[in-house]
Amino acid sequence: MGTKTVKEHEEIWQKCLAFIRDNIPDELYEQWFAPIKPISLKENILTIGLPAYSFYEWLEKNAQRLLKTVVKKEIGANGKLMYTITMGEQPNKKENITITLPANPPIQTQNPPQKMINNPYEEQGNLPNPDIIPGLRMRNVPSNLVETLNFDNYIEGECNQFARLAGKMIAQAAPGTTPYNPFFIYSGTGLGKTHLAHAIGLEIKAQRPDTTVIYVNSDLFVQQYTESTNSNNRNDFLNFYQHVDVLIIDDIQFLAGKEKTQEVFFHIFNHLHQRKKQIIITADKSPAEIAGFEPRVLARFKWSLVTELTAPDLETRIAILNKKLENNGIEFPPEVVEYIALRVTSNVRELEGAMIAILAQSSINHKEITIDLAKDMIDKYVRSTAKEISIEYIQKIVSDFFHIPVDTINSTTRRREVAQPRQICMYFAKKYTKLPLNTIGLNCGNKDHATVLHACRVINDLYETDKKMRSDIDEIDKKMKL
Repeated sequence: MGTKTVKEHEEIWQKCLAFIRDNIPDELYEQWFAPIKPISLKENILTIGLPAYSFYEWLEKNAQRLLKTVVKKEIGANGKLMYTITMGEQPNKKENITITLPANPPIQTQNPPQKMINNPYEEQGNLPNPDIIPGLRMRNVPSNLVETLNFDNYIEGECNQFARLAGKMIAQAAPGTTPYNPFFIYSGTGLGKTHLAHAIGLEIKAQRPDTTVIYVNSDLFVQQYTESTNSNNRNDFLNFYQHVDVLIIDDIQFLAGKEKTQEVFFHIFNHLHQRKKQIIITADKSPAEIAGFEPRVLARFKWSLVTELTAPDLETRIAILNKKLENNGIEFPPEVVEYIALRVTSNVRELEGAMIAILAQSSINHKEITIDLAKDMIDKYVRSTAKEISIEYIQKIVSDFFHIPVDTINSTTRRREVAQPRQICMYFAKKYTKLPLNTIGLNCGNKDHATVLHACRVINDLYETDKKMRSDIDEIDKKMKL
């Protein structure tokens, strides 16, 4: 059974172009990328057409890393990129040939090598259409799990520690035998709930290869249900999902308002739960906050072990970046990794986007990856995404300014040479973040909200009356916005 196309080739290439355009000069984009046309997407191979051989030569020399990176971002785990080139610039070659990226050793134009770009990035797979499932043994059904989204690549931190531990316990036990069934994971965008769901499924398959594990995004679930209803195969759809051992349904919030789909999900849920089959659900909100669901479906959600993933802290963000770089065979200087982690704080996807932006600039402009390049790109990236300055970034700027380690600023000592920088951190945290005062205090020497208010008043008063303090605050503020 062939692989279905999840995204049309035009849509994927337009997303690639949009990212490329944001990261290279307009004149380069217009000359070398705008003329490229998407040809097809078949079996996870995106083919693009180049108007002349010179395009291949330029891309091979100047944009190989950029194309490789953006393709990894937009196509799935098995994605590959191929070129079709019209040999108009070769005097004795008029036929079309197919060339792949990268091409090492150099291309032989008579018989070009068929090398592909392997893509480790995630892409949601498609289930076999349930209306053709009867007669197909369940153990032959693909799980749609992405191999790279495993526990080894899932960095543990305070933001996900409990959820990861529970997921490991689910994966290592027989399906449905732990108290964690159903297992409901929720978080904002890009914080790792899909990765954790895949990791659990992959670990289950590793422990028990004959287990039928199915991962499905709720959008695809709705599409399959609609198609089965239109073709009068609703019972086949039910039969398929009621015979799995582990059902992982991602982004359940997209079933909101879809009464018929909720009804069939309700019956599938009950059937699996009664037979002690494992159910894993992800969503962007907790069962108490999610809207647009029938009360009986919400009641099933509330049976779950509910766990939240929060934004990763600085240490975890650094570890995540280092793991992504390692997996892609890329090296960044440690100070560049730290700078990205300090400036991009909201979610893992934006960390990855910032990393790709730096790679793009380095590749196209033949620049070394340095802290200056990182500052140029990340500050532009942060401004364009309108993200607040993190408290860790504030503490780093203040600690560098006063030549005091961050750990010392966050200690409980009351020495004036430490206490005042700590107060300045509180002042800027109140100014630039949306954190509650008690959270600011906890992150600045474990102080309470009253201490934070007092610190802000002290720094405000000194700013008005002390020229040296005014100069220091203005200088720190300027560094904060660099």
